[in-house]
Amino acid sequence: MNELSGRVAIVTGAARGIGAAIARELVACGARVVAADNGASIDGRSEDPSLIAAFAAEFGDAVAPMAQSITAPGFADAAVALAVERFGGLDIVVNNAAILRDAFLFKGDRPDFEAVVATNLTAAFDLLRAATPALRENAKHERGGAPYRWGRIVTIGSTAALYGNYGQGPYASAKAGLFGLMRVAALDMARSGVTSNMIAPFAASRVTETIVPATPAQATYKADALSIPALPIGRFTTFLCSEAAQYITGQIFGVRGRETFVFSQPRPLARVTTGPKPSFEDLAAGVEAQLAPHFTALETDLDAFSTTPIL
Repeated sequence: MNELSGRVAIVTGAARGIGAAIARELVACGARVVAADNGASIDGRSEDPSLIAAFAAEFGDAVAPMAQSITAPGFADAAVALAVERFGGLDIVVNNAAILRDAFLFKGDRPDFEAVVATNLTAAFDLLRAATPALRENAKHERGGAPYRWGRIVTIGSTAALYGNYGQGPYASAKAGLFGLMRVAALDMARSGVTSNMIAPFAASRVTETIVPATPAQATYKADALSIPALPIGRFTTFLCSEAAQYITGQIFGVRGRETFVFSQPRPLARVTTGPKPSFEDLAAGVEAQLAPHFTALETDLDAFSTTPIL
């Protein structure tokens, strides 16, 4: 399979789980990959650099490992430089790395929140800050042909950002920030022909393993999620990076086994028009009659996706 022959990618969190599945599929389709992963524990408090070295060793010259933390100063610029020096360019950025430090808001810790945001959101921004100039130069020089059709940004998000979940204030906030970053990237890079999309993954992963079910529906969700392979997420990522997906940008997809979803995005559903200084009674009546029928149910992502996946 050579659909991505000549392309060069950076994938963060590439040593295990979903990141490894994405990197494997990219290589299988002909791409070369800078695989970044410091082997952090799920809470980011410990590291094992040997993991990414072992992963990269499977692929010979097709994968260049980086064991540096993505939050380290200079990481983003170093990753882009490595892609250019080792493989001759950069076309694809996959922001996948993430950590968890869950706690109910009333038990939360600010340093934990900041650590999650630093890894899951700030580092993703910094990598795009470093990579997008190279992607724009590719467009100017028509890398791979005219017009430039190789530029891709893929963000690995979470339904926790779209629905919310108990005790996941840091994680859901960071992933919600990634949604905004994905949309801005789609807009900022549109003239260069670079697409930007988000995938909310459903698969067995270290994140899935940490779920503590609060309801029977959530217990069903966890049991089903642990049976879902990561391969379909890797495959859909490579599809988004192919020329067949050139027209797709600014979208949120869900991938769960053999199911692929496209998510709606926040847009006005209804409105109420009032006088210049409405009374509370006027507002209450307008909201109840015109807006309340469109309210979103207060359900978690685990509740919403408790149906049996198609594998």
